[in-house]
Amino acid sequence: MRVLIVGSDSPLGRALTEQFEESGRHELECLTRSAARWKSERQAKKMVRRASADVVVDVRMQAAADGGQDIVEEDVKRSQWVAKACQRDKACHLLVTSARVFSGELDRQYNEDDEPDNDSDAGVMLAAAEQLVQQYCERHLILRLGRVFASDGANLVTRILGDMVRGENLVLDNNLRGCPVASADGARVIAALVDQVSAGAHLWGIYHYCSSETATYYEFAEAILASASQFSEFGAAAVELQQLEPGAPSLNRSLECSKIRNTFAIKQQPWRKAIAGLVKLYFEQQK
Repeated sequence: MRVLIVGSDSPLGRALTEQFEESGRHELECLTRSAARWKSERQAKKMVRRASADVVVDVRMQAAADGGQDIVEEDVKRSQWVAKACQRDKACHLLVTSARVFSGELDRQYNEDDEPDNDSDAGVMLAAAEQLVQQYCERHLILRLGRVFASDGANLVTRILGDMVRGENLVLDNNLRGCPVASADGARVIAALVDQVSAGAHLWGIYHYCSSETATYYEFAEAILASASQFSEFGAAAVELQQLEPGAPSLNRSLECSKIRNTFAIKQQPWRKAIAGLVKLYFEQQK
């Protein structure tokens, strides 16, 4: 099969490119985020058709959400254009989004039948992109991930380590709980979905994946600090717990992942086992 990755220069896109290149099971075409800033639907359709892809994996929206970048209406329009191009070419459209479509106000894990309820700009834009893909492309897979982290690019790990190296105290929220996902783990899941599509599985719809462990931003930073202490010295106040207002609600954006496990036999992995290797790689890259 031919696979087009849109957003191949994002942390998840790079991990996915490496995953496909190592497996060698599919022909690969890559498109960076800047190259995918189409000004018209015609440009998007032309690019998708030129790739002659059987599967288009679009990670742009996830990269923006987890990288702290603004998601704008043009990004949503581009998701629609890609979906329409895939429908025309009878390709599978795999849109990767984020648990940020949810507010975190439920007292349980979110499943695929829960309606997106995050009224922030990012949450609204992510949900709009999902709706358009479902509307315009029959052969669609929407994969919502927990927050993706990696050793490079804009993400939570590089932000935390960068602030630590610069000697800045981190003020981190401890009321929002979620299940972060290492970029390599996210790539593993996406590659497994593509493999299933190539084997003839037509199980279209929305799926959730996140790691098997929950953490707040503070707890996540503590794990990074413990690994980073091998490579650099940080003060005891390098991670400072944000003071919450009295009565501030606890939020939880954990995802329920039984559907992807039962449908595609994809099991969750713990995020902690990826930390040491990513922290080491981060410091090697700084040299």
